[in-house]
Amino acid sequence: MDLLAEYRRATMFFEAGDPTGAARLLEPIVAAEPGNASVRQLLARAYFQSAQLGRAEEQLRVLVDQDPSDHYAHHVLGRTLERLNRPADALRHLRIAAAMYSANDDYRRALDRVESRVGGNAR
Repeated sequence: MDLLAEYRRATMFFEAGDPTGAARLLEPIVAAEPGNASVRQLLARAYFQSAQLGRAEEQLRVLVDQDPSDHYAHHVLGRTLERLNRPADALRHLRIAAAMYSANDDYRRALDRVESRVGGNAR
């Protein structure tokens, strides 16, 4: 299997609005290259977009464990936990993302939304 060609194909599926198709293509690539953060991130996004939130959480936790300074992984993990109706769990990751990249309005809006749900005082 040509992993690069499959990754490019998966990216096309994702960008065309077929995250489930992208995930099917990305799963064997992640299995073959578990340390490849770019592939794992796209797989997590595909799971998130297709509402496979438990799977998205698994992939994002691996990314955060591999690189705790990955603000985007923290943000998407926070959004995933928010969608799983776990706002208190989401808050930690959204705060980390917003602190690391304070200029990102999406990060700030997500943090504000979740803080308002949990009362803003959860630490």
